[in-house]
Amino acid sequence: MQFITFLGFTLLVAIISYIKSRKTSDSTSDGYFLGGRSLTGVVIAGSLLLTNLSTEQIVGLNGAAFKDGILVMAWETLAAIAMVITAMFLLPRYLKSGLTTVPQFLENRYDKTTKTIASVLFLSGYAVILLPIVLYSGALAINTMFDVPNLLGVSKNVALWITVWSIGIIGSIYAVFGGLKAVAVSDTINAIGLLIGGMLIPVFGLLAVGEGNILDGISTLMHSNPEKFKSLGGPDSSIPFETIFTGMMLVQLFYWGTNQAIIQRALGAKNLKEGQKGLLLASFIKILGPLIVVLPGVIAFHMFGSTLDNPDEAYPRLVTEVLPLAWVGFFAAVLFGAILSSFNSALNSSVTLFGIDVYKEYFKKEAVEKEVVRAGKKFGIILAIISMCIAPLLIYASKGLFGYLQEVNGVYSIPILTIIVVGYLTKYVPAIAAKIGIISGSVLYIISQFILKPYVIGEENYPHFLHVMAILFVLNVLIMLLIGRMKPRTEAFQLQYTQQVDITPWRYINSVGIGICVIVLGIYIYFA
Repeated sequence: MQFITFLGFTLLVAIISYIKSRKTSDSTSDGYFLGGRSLTGVVIAGSLLLTNLSTEQIVGLNGAAFKDGILVMAWETLAAIAMVITAMFLLPRYLKSGLTTVPQFLENRYDKTTKTIASVLFLSGYAVILLPIVLYSGALAINTMFDVPNLLGVSKNVALWITVWSIGIIGSIYAVFGGLKAVAVSDTINAIGLLIGGMLIPVFGLLAVGEGNILDGISTLMHSNPEKFKSLGGPDSSIPFETIFTGMMLVQLFYWGTNQAIIQRALGAKNLKEGQKGLLLASFIKILGPLIVVLPGVIAFHMFGSTLDNPDEAYPRLVTEVLPLAWVGFFAAVLFGAILSSFNSALNSSVTLFGIDVYKEYFKKEAVEKEVVRAGKKFGIILAIISMCIAPLLIYASKGLFGYLQEVNGVYSIPILTIIVVGYLTKYVPAIAAKIGIISGSVLYIISQFILKPYVIGEENYPHFLHVMAILFVLNVLIMLLIGRMKPRTEAFQLQYTQQVDITPWRYINSVGIGICVIVLGIYIYFA
């Protein structure tokens, strides 16, 4: 029965996605990469949430909450503020320029070489970091919750390879052959399922803690573990309070405002109003995210205490303990959809970046759009295979999955954010400044986190990686501004309106955006 429920929901999502996306042409760049620039606010919001909310976050962030408590909710609640800033400041400029990829702006603002460097950094990060971690964390969750090794009669390692490749192949079919419209539609359906299924875990968890009464469960949890309900982290926590004002907001702005895998959903909006509505709707729902990705970790700590050696096993263990058998098939399908969403969204963005920013630019300048799409699909298949080969190997290196992911992402996140921010806020900073900024940002961060920190200074005495990000961001901005002063562009940069979509802003954007920021502030004050 559980398998039938799982298969039924998974097939339902696939069928609806096919029906909704089959009329969208995949022979043009806008059709394949941006869903024909036809996405509405609700679809954008659903796709944004599901692209973000996957097992590397559900498993990893709940594992962090198991250790540190609700202070790790900063990764969720502060994302809402970053999405508001994106909706107000970045999205109007993206849509005015008619962008398909973020690096296209870098070409318009600086030059082709800068665009290529950024695209290669994105692709490297997706191939080596994001895609393998999504596959590994997803396979770990599925294997742990549903005991795949015993089910198939194989070892844990073999089961991990089987699950990774199963997720990878199905996700590749969505991303490579369906295009953004299929990805976005499947994301929206799975978003609804994940919100329902994700909320079931804390509900059943609180019922278990409160012996059948949710309110008693909340009371018991807060009185038994008061240290887990402090929003402000100390110096020894994974998120010290000071980092909220330094690197944390930079990471959030990069992720929600410039990360191709995320912002591509908003770039596919039918107009600016729908794009802004989608971002703000997603930001409001994001405030509720800790109920799914933080609270279960605290419940798991109360139930299992110090019996778990690996915090990343807290969420899968909680699911197996509290979820009634009747819900297992549905939750498996929902979780599977969340895994697929992050994987196929990142893969689709990789296909977009390679096809438009690399293939057409350096392999075949005269290629028609159908050839660009075809080349992107072939690259996507190769990238998926590489990721599926790397993912199972993370079993030997994974420790503190979510924190590891955020720290390693700094290699490309802060340098790219730096040159985009400077590019939009200045008019005379030249291309050479962007090249120096993006390369120096990556190299200095690698030296800092992977040479000085472990081998020279030591982890105990080294600044938090979020502080390091902020320091390097400011340093690189100053370097770029200095170069701009010494060797400015001959002509001021002007943002051109391509008129591909209507860029009239939503009239409630300011009031709703401010309201969301006030809610986030109120949450922090309440739990301080």
